[in-house]
Amino acid sequence: MVTRLRRVALPTTLLLASALSRGLTAQIAVSANDGKAVLVDGVNTVPARPAPDSISILDLGTARIRLIGEVRAPTAVVGPPESVAIAPNESFALVTAATRVDPTDATKTAPNDVVTVIDLKAAPPVAVATLHAGRGASGVSINRAGTLALVANRIDGTVSVFGIEGTVVRPIETISLNAPDSGPSHVVFTPDGRRALVTRNNDSLISILAISGTKVEYTRRDVTAGLKPYAIEITPDGALAIVAHIGAGATGGTDTLGVIDLRAEPIRAIGQLAVGSTPEGLAISPDGRYVAVTVMNGSNNPRQSPLFRDFGLLRILALRNRTLVPVTEARIGHWCQGVAWNQDSRRIVVQCMVEQQLQIFGFSGRTLTPEAPLKLSAGPAGIRTADRGAAPRAAPSR
Repeated sequence: MVTRLRRVALPTTLLLASALSRGLTAQIAVSANDGKAVLVDGVNTVPARPAPDSISILDLGTARIRLIGEVRAPTAVVGPPESVAIAPNESFALVTAATRVDPTDATKTAPNDVVTVIDLKAAPPVAVATLHAGRGASGVSINRAGTLALVANRIDGTVSVFGIEGTVVRPIETISLNAPDSGPSHVVFTPDGRRALVTRNNDSLISILAISGTKVEYTRRDVTAGLKPYAIEITPDGALAIVAHIGAGATGGTDTLGVIDLRAEPIRAIGQLAVGSTPEGLAISPDGRYVAVTVMNGSNNPRQSPLFRDFGLLRILALRNRTLVPVTEARIGHWCQGVAWNQDSRRIVVQCMVEQQLQIFGFSGRTLTPEAPLKLSAGPAGIRTADRGAAPRAAPSR
């Protein structure tokens, strides 16, 4: 089902949006911001007067990251922060909303199935259509050809398939994983578009989908890489998948990133690295050399809890010989979610829900340098950039 939306943008949308329509910006990122979720002593709570959910469009290609515009559209902090996908040509974005305010009780949330299409070329950018996936619509990805999108439905245990023609997005079918309670959280395409991987948070499996044109099938082949897989990304060359596991974090343990060899037959996990309590956001640098991960580090626990820490962590790991190697880290805010790189792999953007900020860091290849944060109108809960393919490798820092 496709519902067309009236073209309405927030009155605060910046005039810089006109640059988008002329294709002058170097790199677009989209941040999905949840206004109905605030952290109250470690509990995700619906405020008495929720701010509207919103979508912020950013330009990462300038000397200082700029907010180009904002659009009102539903989104949710529930689910991995890959709840945004941008077409390879940056013409539109898809944003999922796993939850909404419960219509029968405004103090609670209820499952949602909405996927919003954002026209990024319009001046100003606008929401142009509402699609419906499955309950708990969470992680979303668009293939590199820009012809197909997949959405992981956490509550229904399914994956929704959408066909794309230009900027028109239409539902095709729903793929069952034959495990209604498996909690599919994120789904990501291999660069050639022939396969996709789905993390199953509830039963700790990663399912393999086969793709031919617009036909998507569950192969009934699964990979185990760790406890409770959540976020997942694939290197630009398609050789490896990196998956974040959130298995032990809530109890104060350390959680892991797993490495999956996509060129092995069969596909298999080949390594793990402990990164700390609850790795939430995950992004691979466009040059394929580094992995950025946001770690909750207990920052989302009640303050009186012995597991509380008054900061999260941004950790940077190098990919060397199919192995993750720690490089550097920096303290970040509380209950931080997604992370994104700019195209030259020299700058990183982190979403922090409590501060309602994008926290920004320069990266030299060895160290992280904080830059001025960017304040948003609601808690940033999901962020992505377009998959343009492998970027040229930057010269190593000396």
